[in-house]
Amino acid sequence: MRLASFTIQGQPSYGAVVDDGVVDLHRRFGGRFPSLLDLLRGHALAEAKAALAGARADYPLSDVSLLPPVTAPEKILCIGINYANRNKDYDDADVPKYPSMFFRAPGSLAGHGQAIVRPKVSQQLDYEGEIAIVIGREGRHISRQDALAHIAGVTLCNEGTVRDWLRHGKFNVTQGKNFDASGSMGPWIATTDEIDLARPLHLTVRVNGDVTQDDTTANMIFPIPDLIAYVTTFMTLKPGDVIVTGTPVKLGPRSEPPRWLRPGDVVEITVPGIGTLRNQVADEA
Repeated sequence: MRLASFTIQGQPSYGAVVDDGVVDLHRRFGGRFPSLLDLLRGHALAEAKAALAGARADYPLSDVSLLPPVTAPEKILCIGINYANRNKDYDDADVPKYPSMFFRAPGSLAGHGQAIVRPKVSQQLDYEGEIAIVIGREGRHISRQDALAHIAGVTLCNEGTVRDWLRHGKFNVTQGKNFDASGSMGPWIATTDEIDLARPLHLTVRVNGDVTQDDTTANMIFPIPDLIAYVTTFMTLKPGDVIVTGTPVKLGPRSEPPRWLRPGDVVEITVPGIGTLRNQVADEA
């Protein structure tokens, strides 16, 4: 299934994307699961799939406004420097022993097709194309061998970053990672019956049509099962929680000064089997 949260005529809902339309699961369930997060917490993916049997789309996809697939997760955990060649960006040849991690707030991420916002206080809005996993089963001390069974599905993230705000404090990156609508997530969740997480996923990023990132999850320093095992040594993962798994190195030589995102730029993040997350940049009003 491809599960999406959206608004239709200003009203929030969620459903399954089928061809070029959306089946409204909120309506099918009569409000029993008010949101996609509630559906995940209710362990109702099998019910959702059954509800789609023979169902016709309620709305054309073009008539809905897509939101981040899980609009209010308890946790959005982001992994830094997780591709083997990414250390070059930091002039560091050492492979890290443990993952680097930080939190994002839900309000820092827009949905597919929505604007990502360059804030008034900075010109240094950057993009990072990433694969994000959505947890479907609660767990603590999850083994690598059992990790994939705890995943509901996969989505995409533009882990947008305001670079000159990353070091406002001595040891943190929180400020630069949490400007309102500075990144995005979507367009939907591809559930694990649709995509094989045991095989490498190929991530491609385009800015204004030019390929700027191109890599596969085979090059992750900490693969997805390792991330789940590591995180659950110190916290419980719950349905709807999101882990954003890191971004590959950008292609081509570094430019001086760096070329930051500007209003009108279009960022597209694509993974076969999931889809394309597309956003245009706009200045803060």
